Amino acid sequence: MTPADTGASTSVDAATAVAAPDAPDTADSRMAPGGPGYRRMSFALFLAGVATFALLYSTQALLPLISGDLGVTASDASWTVAAATGGLAVFVLPMSALSERFGRRTVMTASLAVAVTVGLLVPFAPSLPALVALRAVQGAALAGLPASATAYLAEEVRPRALVTAIGLFVAGNSVGGMSGRIITGWVAQEWGWRIAVGVVGLVAVGCAVAFRMLLPAPKHFTPGSLRPRVLLRTVRDHLANPLLRRLYAIGALFMTVFGGVYTVIGYRLAEAPFSLPQGLIGSIFLVYLVGTVSASTAGRLVGRLGRRGALYLGAGTTAAGLLLSLAPSLPLVLLGLVLITAGFFAGHAVASSAVGKTAQHGRAQASALYQSAYYVGSSAGSTVGAVAFHSGGWAGTVAVGVFAVLGVVVITVAGSLAARRQVGDAPVKVLGLSR
Repeated sequence: MTPADTGASTSVDAATAVAAPDAPDTADSRMAPGGPGYRRMSFALFLAGVATFALLYSTQALLPLISGDLGVTASDASWTVAAATGGLAVFVLPMSALSERFGRRTVMTASLAVAVTVGLLVPFAPSLPALVALRAVQGAALAGLPASATAYLAEEVRPRALVTAIGLFVAGNSVGGMSGRIITGWVAQEWGWRIAVGVVGLVAVGCAVAFRMLLPAPKHFTPGSLRPRVLLRTVRDHLANPLLRRLYAIGALFMTVFGGVYTVIGYRLAEAPFSLPQGLIGSIFLVYLVGTVSASTAGRLVGRLGRRGALYLGAGTTAAGLLLSLAPSLPLVLLGLVLITAGFFAGHAVASSAVGKTAQHGRAQASALYQSAYYVGSSAGSTVGAVAFHSGGWAGTVAVGVFAVLGVVVITVAGSLAARRQVGDAPVKVLGLSR
């Protein structure tokens, strides 16, 4: 297996590169920064990320208002978030199979079209069950975006630019999450939560139209099979890969932290000693800009620290933010959210790009499994974080997050130990010499 498969040290990677240098860039027709189509592609997928996260989490900042309007508890209202992320988690693998057969751009376009249509119906939900049902359908529709986008990038972008390209897509996610929450916060303060989610739906319509107009047609896509046996074999192969399993678990745990924190933070800031109005609570999500920066610079972070070093940094930053957010001071809580957001988006960008590099076939399914685990973590974090807040206050939500971060560290350490064992057991050729 190659170092990319096993997670071997960067020194082995470098030695292998010396022994067998890469082909010249001119021989690779895939897109690269500065090349034709790269900026259009990056902006198109950035807009897709904006629409995806704006729609997926459109109710998250509004949960206190939804609770009051519909007469439900925080844990009940949190299902409007969990249903959407759960629907995405369940349908991301089937949607990825469709993208293998019909093409990444086709599936992404259809997914956005259905999701924005449902988004325009959400404001008219007459009850919590109807709202949760619509959100589940919306999440299922959005399932065609994440895995297909990652597979599109893995096929159409040169390997050395892949982390940066995926980081830009993840940055679009952060901008979508931020803008959706800020827009809903201020609009809801004046006109209520229903008008607020309707406005987000209209913004997503604009993003969807621009995405379809800008995204270049794929040049390196080869249609696959829709036969269930082939799909199951591909999924089994990916789940048999220890590195992919670790990456899936890391994505789920990072998102457990993030989902729990941002589902509950609105309730905490609405209560004493902060007692903030809805508009200011929505503006708290400006800290997502930090995620935009950390995700888009993930490639440079990996270049300096290696994949595992970047994951340790992301986990440590997230844990520090969780502990800092316990302080009864608004500036310290905001600083804690900044650290949580920076650590999460850096870790997510590193893990998701590593999946694209590790999978040698069925990249859409490999990415879909990551996205499924990722959004299962989001659903679990939203639900468990709300339950923990109901029973133990903000400290309970923080405890859930710290436990998940410790899981990331343990899995990363286990991966390091496994890589060392594999490197020690197999002869490594360096400049023609074996040791």
